[in-house]
This record gives sequence, C-alpha cells and structure tokens, in this order.
Amino acid sequence: MRKKEKSCSEAATCSVDYAFKRIGGKYKGRILWYLHEHSILRYGELSRTMPDITTKMLTQTLRELESDHLINRKVYLEVPPKVEYTLTEVGQGLVPFIRYLKEWGDEQMKAERKKAKMAGG
Repeated sequence: MRKKEKSCSEAATCSVDYAFKRIGGKYKGRILWYLHEHSILRYGELSRTMPDITTKMLTQTLRELESDHLINRKVYLEVPPKVEYTLTEVGQGLVPFIRYLKEWGDEQMKAERKKAKMAGG
C-alpha cells in the first residue's frame, strides 16, 4: 500500500511550515541570534552561552542548522580540534525576523512583569 503524500492546501501555510521546520525548536533561534551578536563562535563558547542545552542536543541542533544552510562550520586541523560557527548569507537573512521576535518578546515580558507587580502590591 502506497503512503499518501500530504499536500498543502495553501502555499502560504506550506511556507510557514517550511520556515518553522528550519528555525523552530527551543534552541535554533537562540543559536542564530548569538551567532549574529558575536559573528564567530566556537563550540565551547556556544555551550557556555546556553547552559541549559545538553552536548547531544547542541551537536544535533548545529548539524540541523548546517544542513539547512543557515550556519557554516569551519574545522581547523589542529590539536586540540578547533571548530568555528558563523551565519551563512541565508542565516543572516533571518536576523531581522529574529530581532523582531526578540523585541516582541521583550514587550510581552515587560507587560507580564507590570501585571505581576500590580497584582502583588
């Protein structure tokens, strides 16, 4: 029996799904933002910047971002091994959207703090 292919009823929905598959998840947006802020980060620097991520999850997330051509991974053949990550041109194209989401998040968090302060006292 053949597996049915899912088709998208609206191209816009497909585009949104496509985009969120590339940047969705708990860590991808943060990694992209940190790379934007610092230009180049090594694996250890990313790990220290994100203490709530496991080594396995960081490695997997970086591989996915690289596979989606959002980041570059440059390996230096030296001991100890040195690996640097940077945003690709495609990844740089996401920065304005991530900045907008960050600003939106800042406003929402500010509003929540204000509500909590008013409720508490």
